[in-house]
This record gives sequence, structure tokens and C-alpha cells, in this order.
Amino acid sequence: MERFLLDSPSMSMAQCPSWAVSIGYLGVSAAVVFSNWGSAWGTWKSGVSLCHTGIRHPGSIMKNVIPIVMAGVIGIYGLIVAVILAQSISKPSVDRENQYSLYTAFAHLAAGLCCGISGLAAGGCIGIVGDHGVRAIGYRTSNITLFLGGNKDGYSSIPDGEEGEQVSGSDDQNKLFVGMLIILIFSEALALYGLIVALIVSQHTYVCGDQ
Repeated sequence: MERFLLDSPSMSMAQCPSWAVSIGYLGVSAAVVFSNWGSAWGTWKSGVSLCHTGIRHPGSIMKNVIPIVMAGVIGIYGLIVAVILAQSISKPSVDRENQYSLYTAFAHLAAGLCCGISGLAAGGCIGIVGDHGVRAIGYRTSNITLFLGGNKDGYSSIPDGEEGEQVSGSDDQNKLFVGMLIILIFSEALALYGLIVALIVSQHTYVCGDQ
């Protein structure tokens, strides 16, 4: 009796409805849209600060372009997942029987959301860190004072270590750049985690008609 219910047309329709494909393509669009959103967000925030810094210190443009490159990679993650998911969505058979199940559809939706939202969060983090980091390096290079009305001429006059020890602006630039780079690497790892989980989840499939 149970075997008859599982093989009945009504059960097959419940497992593989015609609208299951829309859920799968929703996962494809989520992977691309959210990842590109995060990539654009990070590029926008970092790019604006890079242009402002390049006005006073053009020599630091090539070194500070790293946040923009790392933000652009996030969009590639979404593209990879979207292509894999799109190729996994099967078309109906000649007899108009849908082989794409709800199980596979929701797995593809989860994979797209994992990659897309992780890329969005990573892109925002890269953009904000890149914005403030590039501006800080530009301020340090230009020796701009941030202490209005004080006795400080700029960051270069602030001891960085033992009391009375003066550190040059070049040394502080390197320290700021290394610190910003480490933060950017761990921010980029957030999108990589989403990509790995998305690739694993996308392999969970069930084809209607399998025993």
C-alpha cells in the first residue's frame, strides 16, 4: 500500500511540481544579485576614498587599490555558484514530466543565499575597512593634522612604542597598510566560506523517478 502511494501520480506531483523550477532559478538570481551587490558596495566605498587620497598622494594609488580588487573577486564567487546551479536545473521530459524536485530546488535556493548573502556581508566589510584604511594611510602620508587647536602637527609626532620614541611617517604607513590588509583578508574569507558551503549544498539533489 505504501509503495503504491509513493508511486502514485499525485505523490509525484507533490514532490516535483511545475513551480519547483522557479525556486531553483531564485537561488541562481540570489547568488548573482547579492554577490554583485556586495562587490559594488565594496568597490564604491573603497574607490571613493582612493580617489580622494590620490589627489594629495598619487604615489599610493597602486598600493591602495587592493580593497577594490578584493571587492571585485566577490562577484566572481556569485558567478561561479550561479553557473553551477543553472546547469543543475533540469528541463521537463518529452512527456511533460517534471524531474526537478522540491528537495533539489530548496537546496539550490539555500546554496544561492549562502553565497549571495555572505558576499554581500563581505563586500560591505571590505568597503568600510578599505574606505577608512585608505583615508588613514593618505592622512599619514600627507602629514595632515587631526588635532585642531592642539600641539600635534600630525600623526607623525605621536610616539608609537616606548615613551619618547619617535616613529617616521613611512613606518606608520607600513603598519597601517599591513593592518588594513589583514582585516581585508579575513573579510574576504567570509565570502569564501559562503562559496564553499554553497558548492556542498548544491550537490544535494533528488530526481523524480529515482527509487
